[in-house]
Amino acid sequence: MALLECKGLSTHFFLRRGVVKAVDDVSFSIEEGQTLGFVGESGSGKSMTARSLMRLVPKPGKIVGGSVLFDGVDLLSLSEKEMREYRGNYISMILQDPLSSLNPVFSIGDQVGEGIRVHEGLTGAPLRQRVIALLRALGIPAAETRLGDYPHQFSGGMRQRVVGAASIACNPRLLIADEPTTSLDVTIQRQYLNLLKEIQQREKLAMLFVTHDFGIVANTCDYVAVMYAGRIVEYGAVREIFDHPKHPYTRALMASVPNADEKVDTLYNIDGQPPTLLNLAPGCAFLPRCTARFGKCLSEEFPPSVESSENHFVRCWHYA
Repeated sequence: MALLECKGLSTHFFLRRGVVKAVDDVSFSIEEGQTLGFVGESGSGKSMTARSLMRLVPKPGKIVGGSVLFDGVDLLSLSEKEMREYRGNYISMILQDPLSSLNPVFSIGDQVGEGIRVHEGLTGAPLRQRVIALLRALGIPAAETRLGDYPHQFSGGMRQRVVGAASIACNPRLLIADEPTTSLDVTIQRQYLNLLKEIQQREKLAMLFVTHDFGIVANTCDYVAVMYAGRIVEYGAVREIFDHPKHPYTRALMASVPNADEKVDTLYNIDGQPPTLLNLAPGCAFLPRCTARFGKCLSEEFPPSVESSENHFVRCWHYA
């Protein structure tokens, strides 16, 4: 049984000009100890899917359909009070901007220890020792002397580690990492990813990793879901997707990753821009940018999900 099973999740934003279908009929599952990567361009729905799982959708957004089963419990059916018991305790999230996710007027020690105080009732010296151990586990040097420091006194890389420490403070079963390496340089990025993998293996965490970088997916994830215009257009094991990409968008994303072993005069890019999700036209959203389109692609229906091989699903008219 999957730890997290998402079925037909839809999150829409109701604006005066129309409806933005930020997440549209998204389904996937994650097992204990497994890492699923969400990959796609900005605006494809990756982060909003992650926020929907936590029920942290900003207004005027609303989850309008589907179910999110966590260990058999539908999170969408819980009251807000019941949902607060899950956030941080069973499901935790690392946001992509550590400076905005940390409160500038509270110390690092207070912020890392907050979840432990709320969910476990730990205070005083035991709480202090727990926070120090967490900071040390995430590679913060001289952790015991930095509990009273504030976010502005830390570098970007250290702030990201602090956010990581806060996210695993209560030993969650699922960790959602929303582009956690965006603000890090390449060296620190590698160190941080290795830390996350070590923690995952030690704690048997399930992880949802949101990124736009296929290189990170290759080195971090077991499965990958490729998103475009609020939908998953291809899903499968990382090795299968890399060896046999099916959807034209997946192939285009992979072709956009520079190869250090090849000399090219011009880097590949995907023509055009992602579509606006406001009153999105029916049919395949990738059609205007697709170089493999043919007659059936003009259909006003969205391609159905087809299993091209074991646990490899694609939504493209070439396979329907």
